[in-house]
Amino acid sequence: MWELLFLLLPIAAFSGWFFGRRRLTANRGIEKLLGLSDFLSRRPEKSAEAFIEWLDANQESVETHLTLGNLFRRRGEVDKAISIHQNLITKSSLTQEQRALSLLELSRDYMRAGVLDRAENVLKELVNKGLELETSFLHLIDIYQQSKEWLRAIETAEKLEQATHRDMSRHIAHFYCELAEQLWLKGEREAADTYLKRALEVNPKCVRVSILTGDIAANAGDYKVAIKAYQQVQKQDQAFLSEIVVPLARCYESLGNPEGLVKYLTHCLETSPNLSVVLAFSDWLYKTHGEEEAVKFVVEHLQVHPSIRGLSRLMQFTLARAEGAIREDLTILQELMDKVVAHKPLYRCQACGYSGRTLQWQCPGCKRWDVIQPIHE
Repeated sequence: MWELLFLLLPIAAFSGWFFGRRRLTANRGIEKLLGLSDFLSRRPEKSAEAFIEWLDANQESVETHLTLGNLFRRRGEVDKAISIHQNLITKSSLTQEQRALSLLELSRDYMRAGVLDRAENVLKELVNKGLELETSFLHLIDIYQQSKEWLRAIETAEKLEQATHRDMSRHIAHFYCELAEQLWLKGEREAADTYLKRALEVNPKCVRVSILTGDIAANAGDYKVAIKAYQQVQKQDQAFLSEIVVPLARCYESLGNPEGLVKYLTHCLETSPNLSVVLAFSDWLYKTHGEEEAVKFVVEHLQVHPSIRGLSRLMQFTLARAEGAIREDLTILQELMDKVVAHKPLYRCQACGYSGRTLQWQCPGCKRWDVIQPIHE
């Protein structure tokens, strides 16, 4: 009897310890759940303290804290997100994958906070260790774009291509164009031309290269070079013909060669009847053949491709011969149409729908390159 009781004592002690341990673990779990409840109840201060205090470096809690940090960052409470992710990466028991994810989220916290140098250091650490390469390279490129460090952006984009085989040619071409514009504004045309040639080598379809090359040449009085550059646009993307018709006309006018412009406009009309080409050709008709021929040409185009800008031009031609009350009425109508045209967006992003009246090569909305195009009515 006594022997049996003696044997049962250790078992009872162990049972008490075991169930007490389970109760403690359960209490900790409840405290974590209460922390999450506090967060959902919009009391993030208490939830952050609870989660950081009870951080255990196992897979479940790492996932939870990464999620919580992301939520804080999205709410704009970047300091709390940084605190959570910094605390997480100090845990020695993290796996390599968990540490990489934690560092990546920390870099995003720093970027959101505008501390780009710290974000850059974290991302470089990941790249040097060969972890999360594609995302890390993309974030580094984003940082260099924000700080306008275009050479570093090019170098990083090239490394990304080598590591992942992701095509970055469009981005790199624009980075070279950014460098060219900077040098042109400083009066260093030769260096600017060098970068533009590199951009064209990287991406032969880059419209921006041709337009910028033409602008630089025209500004220097090299009209033949400018004309050659502008005319490349039609081969690259006909949607951008509207961007080169006016400067192209100036170049031909400066050379005293209006026939060359008419020949080119006629060619464009046969292959791509862009509205800007139509309006430019109608202006030439008005000057050389009179108002009747110009009106006839515009009316024929409007019957196939109706547009407010085309109708506005037709009104301008018609006003030239109108008299009396009819002229007054047409003038009022012309003014109303001009107001409509003045408020219409001229460009739209094909990715996110952003629209505006100024051509931007990188969309201010979605931050993508080569997605904004002219709007053709």
